[in-house]
Amino acid sequence: MQHISFEEATRRARRIRLVLSDNDGVLTDTGVYYGPDGESVKRYSIRDGMGMERLGIIGIESGIITGERSPSLKRRAEKLKLKHLYLEARDKIAVVERIRREHHIGLDEIAYIGDDVNDLGIMDILAESGLTAAPADAMPQIAAIAHYNCAWRGGNGAFRDFAEAIITLRT
Repeated sequence: MQHISFEEATRRARRIRLVLSDNDGVLTDTGVYYGPDGESVKRYSIRDGMGMERLGIIGIESGIITGERSPSLKRRAEKLKLKHLYLEARDKIAVVERIRREHHIGLDEIAYIGDDVNDLGIMDILAESGLTAAPADAMPQIAAIAHYNCAWRGGNGAFRDFAEAIITLRT
């Protein structure tokens, strides 16, 4: 962990009730495949899905916030039985505030993993009380402010890495 002590990271991890993630660059490798009809298809890591499942076992929910409308992501979220899927989110901070109101959850109970400049706002509001992470291939300005820098790249287990860090800190 960076910017906070191990003890502080442990204290924060024990409070987490919800881990939110960006989609492109975290759950995918930022690549896009196009089908014969022009539809985009993304590749997801089974490891990340297992990370969400493992968090669920200890009572932590997972969710995804993305600026796009993605049928493949919607199918992935259904398969993972995610309660928190926010598509076409132009203002990710507003989405987090809505989640807080609707689910009576504090900033100190939220963790977030993001990889690019559109995640800066959420990373900033969680800096003082929540937990933040960046995949190994995140943009430098995101990696610089994240509490945890994953060993794995986006789309290749970064979410799982962060999930395991939270699980380990809680034990």
